[in-house]
Amino acid sequence: MSRALRLLVYNWPLKLGAIVLATLLYGGLVLSQSTRQYRDPIPIGRVNVAADLYVVSDLGDVTSIQYVAPPDLRVDANTFRAVVDFGSVDPGAGSASLPVRLATSDPSIQVIDFEPKRISVTVDRVTSRDVPVHVEILSSPPGFELGTPVADASTVTVTGPQTVVSQVTQVLARVTIDPSGIDVDRTVDLVPVDANGNTLSPIDVAPPSTRVKVAVFTDRRTRTLPVNPVVTGTPAAGFEVAAIVVDPLVVSVEGDANDLSGLDRADTQPVSISGASSDVVTSVSLNLPNGVQALGSGTVGVTIRMRPVTATRTYEAGLILEGASPDRVYALSTDRVLVTIGGSVADLDRLSASSLVLTLDVTGLGDGARALAPQANLTTGLSLIAVSPASVTVTISSPPPSPAPSP
Repeated sequence: MSRALRLLVYNWPLKLGAIVLATLLYGGLVLSQSTRQYRDPIPIGRVNVAADLYVVSDLGDVTSIQYVAPPDLRVDANTFRAVVDFGSVDPGAGSASLPVRLATSDPSIQVIDFEPKRISVTVDRVTSRDVPVHVEILSSPPGFELGTPVADASTVTVTGPQTVVSQVTQVLARVTIDPSGIDVDRTVDLVPVDANGNTLSPIDVAPPSTRVKVAVFTDRRTRTLPVNPVVTGTPAAGFEVAAIVVDPLVVSVEGDANDLSGLDRADTQPVSISGASSDVVTSVSLNLPNGVQALGSGTVGVTIRMRPVTATRTYEAGLILEGASPDRVYALSTDRVLVTIGGSVADLDRLSASSLVLTLDVTGLGDGARALAPQANLTTGLSLIAVSPASVTVTISSPPPSPAPSP
């Protein structure tokens, strides 16, 4: 201990002089530059904001910067950058006091002081939920009747701070009816509101807009029309449409008398069966003329039943014996027949004529002539339609005795 003390106080006048000299040199360096004040606002940015964190409050600006820089150095708003790091902030904290970091783009600039050094921020957890879409008619000219407003989107997703999202009861598509009475058919922005109709923010709406239709009537009439399913496309090879079923069969529509005149059916939006090999079941909206709208949901169920395309083909087939005994001789009236096979085109295409054979069952039969019907062992989906000739005569006999050996 005493040795360390002696080293500390040894030649202390020289050490003190060195410290004073260094201080004077630093002070001279500082005095050789100019101390300045920058008072234009520098917006405070944010870094490391988690996906589930919503920064509710405005971060504001750095309003005063005291710095030292060479006299000839020009300083502007791009010289400084202020940020707040949100990497350690809990989304459920509600609020936090965070330090402001100030950096310069030029290493020759030395920041002495700035304000504010800390800011208080309000945070919330990001959340999303689905809410209904409601069309609100802001104004309508007298002398017209309005049909039921129809929006393409029935629900949308709202995203934002949890405390604000929880207040959203619906989103409004606000529409004004033109004094001329023209039907409404346009895209309308969606506005999130609370139970009292107050607009809420900050809220993101996805999608942010929707198409809205409102029929405007001068001579309102209704009519019941049969539903006409519109089918497009071509099914998969080897398949065809067996039946088309719609539910309901008829719908009620409304419109001005002149728009309904000549309308004898309610077409659906196109239903595609391109490449289909099984039943197509879907719900589809009606494709009605402008000025005409459906009473009710405006959608119908369409079921398109598919079936394989069937056909028949005739082949020449060979005959083989089944159950033949090695100690019998079998003679056939013919060794080939014509066979007609039915089934789907796809299954028939897979059938190889070169390997097609029919069988004659001679199991357990004794000597003599028998008329036997050829049988076919076909894959699932194929069936034997006809064989020509329908029967083949098989003559069964014992082999001739072997000649006696010569003496």
